[in-house]
Amino acid sequence: MKGSKVKLEEVSSLEYQVPKQCISVSALVTNDRGEVLLLRTHWRSDTWEMPGGNVELGEPLDKAICREFLEETGIVIKPIGITGVYMNTTKQVLSICFRAQYISGEIKIQEDEILEARYIKIDQSNIEEYITRPQQRSRLLDAMNAACFVPFEAWEANPNYMLLHRLEGGWKPGKPDL
Repeated sequence: MKGSKVKLEEVSSLEYQVPKQCISVSALVTNDRGEVLLLRTHWRSDTWEMPGGNVELGEPLDKAICREFLEETGIVIKPIGITGVYMNTTKQVLSICFRAQYISGEIKIQEDEILEARYIKIDQSNIEEYITRPQQRSRLLDAMNAACFVPFEAWEANPNYMLLHRLEGGWKPGKPDL
């Protein structure tokens, strides 16, 4: 901050507290027909969403999404890259979304958490029929349209979701393709 100086002794004397934030991961996986693997959970049965879940303490993000995807769907995946980073400021959840490749397996849901999982042909014209929550829609659309970029969004949920801030990612017009 401009005009304020913090002395090193003041910073080093502060008591360290363990962060009270959660990190979650999700991934976009498509089949050879271009359909997206989506699921509905018991606690969010009103919407479809990408498979994923919370990162365990010390777990790398790419390992977490592989574990969560396998647990929830029975599908083995290989992460390709991060397509977005999102923040729920009310619940202190940082969500990282991946694009991933199908490796093996058949859909077999984790019944205590998942109501159903299936491949769905989804695009801008029908996304609201399946994904009813705005923060889930933007994550899926970003993942579907990702090139070489990482968008960022911050959301507030009190009680409804409200987009606080969005940074667009990607190449600006006129940038060369890789």
